[in-house]
Amino acid sequence: MVALAQGTWVIIADGEKALFMENITDAEDPNLVVVSVEEQDKPISRPSDRAGRRNDGGPKQKSAIEEATWKDHAKSLFVQDLADLLNRKGLKGAYKRLVLVASPQVLGLLRRRLHSEVLTKVVAEVDKTLTNHPLHKVEQVLRNSLQPARRPV
Repeated sequence: MVALAQGTWVIIADGEKALFMENITDAEDPNLVVVSVEEQDKPISRPSDRAGRRNDGGPKQKSAIEEATWKDHAKSLFVQDLADLLNRKGLKGAYKRLVLVASPQVLGLLRRRLHSEVLTKVVAEVDKTLTNHPLHKVEQVLRNSLQPARRPV
């Protein structure tokens, strides 16, 4: 369980909230402490206009065109802000090891936006959404997910 050595930062994120935690004990029995919480400002709960329309080829037939939702855009902007923050802190030496915990989509967005030097500090990734789980549950999931595979004797 080297990934959770003492001093390792654990970032748990979704498109609206990010928890910055640090392991203050050893890798055998991790104890995560929340250092800070970043949350997206709540946007307006309704879109400003309706979806577009296109002709279907038949007389007077039109279909709605699904556009990229404003929620998706807001999530993307939040992940960009999170990556910028991790880049600033990582390049200043605030952490040496980083574990990222997020959905596969958010992990992908983060990976693309992290500086190459910061990416070298990422020691593990867990593709789960755990932002609203209690801390003891997060520790348990990380312990189970990051345990090295045991070889049969």
